[in-house]
Amino acid sequence: MPELLAADVHQRRGKYSNNVLRSIAAHNLSACYADDAALHSVEFQAFMEVHMNRVQVEQQSYQMPPEDGFTVARFLTVADIERSARFYETVFGGRILSRGDSSGAPGYIQIANTWLLVNVGGGPTPDKPSVTLSVPADPDSVSSFMNIRVADIQACFELWKSRGAEFIAEPKEKYGETRCYIRDPDGYIIEVGQRKPDFIYG
Repeated sequence: MPELLAADVHQRRGKYSNNVLRSIAAHNLSACYADDAALHSVEFQAFMEVHMNRVQVEQQSYQMPPEDGFTVARFLTVADIERSARFYETVFGGRILSRGDSSGAPGYIQIANTWLLVNVGGGPTPDKPSVTLSVPADPDSVSSFMNIRVADIQACFELWKSRGAEFIAEPKEKYGETRCYIRDPDGYIIEVGQRKPDFIYG
């Protein structure tokens, strides 16, 4: 387990004592599991709060398309590539990398730490002979959606609404978070959520 970063210590001053913060920095997960009492300690709970929210990987930066390893992106079937690209650019400050072409190439939009691919639907192709791509037939019947976590949900709600985002409802409290949902031009929903200060996942 990596040691507690200085930034983590700074963010938690006032919430935990200096002794607790030093204990977190010195602890490792195996040591905590070796001592049942440690599992219920303030130090252990703070340790988990810090490290469950961080993903550490050997590859520190990603690009699309990748030159090494792999990069994860999300694909949306849309009615109009240009309309969708403008929406994600305008509302979220996305960067349009490609607007697609008449030969069937998708549009690429970089949004924060991920990429979105958008393209019109179509019937089966040799690489997916039984699959048809189409926009949602019923926007209220959903099986998956984009999930955006924010530091200040009220500020994002006001800003993105002013940029033309259509929210289903105002932010509501749910399971240790405050959440709201946006519909994009094709009816896809986007969850926007902010964790409550004292809530720990898991």
